[in-house]
Amino acid sequence: GDVIPQVLDVVMEKRHNTKASRFPDTCRICGSPAVRPEGEAVRRCTGALSCSAQAVERLKHFVSRDAFDIDGLGSTLVQDLFSDGIIHAPADIFALSQEKDMLMAREGWGDVSAQNLINAINARRDIDLDRVIYGLGIRQIGQATAKLLARHYGSMEALLKAAEHAADREHPAWAELTEIDQIGTSMANDLVTFLNAESNRKAIDDLLKEITPIAPQAVAQDSPVSGKTVVFTGTLTQMSRAEAKARAESLGAKVAGSVSAKTDMVVVGADAGSKARKAEELGVTILSEDEWLAMIGG
Repeated sequence: GDVIPQVLDVVMEKRHNTKASRFPDTCRICGSPAVRPEGEAVRRCTGALSCSAQAVERLKHFVSRDAFDIDGLGSTLVQDLFSDGIIHAPADIFALSQEKDMLMAREGWGDVSAQNLINAINARRDIDLDRVIYGLGIRQIGQATAKLLARHYGSMEALLKAAEHAADREHPAWAELTEIDQIGTSMANDLVTFLNAESNRKAIDDLLKEITPIAPQAVAQDSPVSGKTVVFTGTLTQMSRAEAKARAESLGAKVAGSVSAKTDMVVVGADAGSKARKAEELGVTILSEDEWLAMIGG
């Protein structure tokens, strides 16, 4: 498991009937131009939501665990509902709550399964703003960046308005966006381009008629972990990893996934492994779960 193969040369006389690879210039699904951005290794369809292949994958992302996390609406069901022409955009998912008879009529479905899905959908009508932003599937906008944007702008309306203004790179809104910690010009460009695309904006406006994004709580500035970089490792017993991360971030801490010289403290649970060992090697402060809870006030 520790040997990394390396190609040293190509023995041309051993190759027979080979043809040079030619990457497509258009998407084979929707026919839109397939563009390879300068400096990147991949070609991407430019069709966005008008491309059915992209549309269904965006819906799968939208309902995924770290986005809207709609219980019972997995990838297979999303694919089936899309193929049947029932859902096309995120707002259509919430319209399913009015389609119990249609759901019950599907093979293998009944009153209980249909009602369970409707309940799960309705439970996500009030949802954290960062999950909404992440769920849109904007290129380069992951969970951490979605949280940064949610905290900075406070509402979807404010973010959309800022994106409108930032389309003019000379407008102060562009400078404000790119000055947010960890958001560079490439990421900002993807965000602004996505939010200002007509089809995307319509999908977002339709979605906002169905849901209420919840503004993030103000981040504490005077907590003992404010400004600190924290890593959680091992099995926590008094909270889930997601709960621990959310609590730390609400107290102004930055939660990282790996230990480095920039890490301020590592909270270790049961069966902690390599991260705890690396923290010891680097001299990083190591806390038990009880010590962490005592520090942040339970």
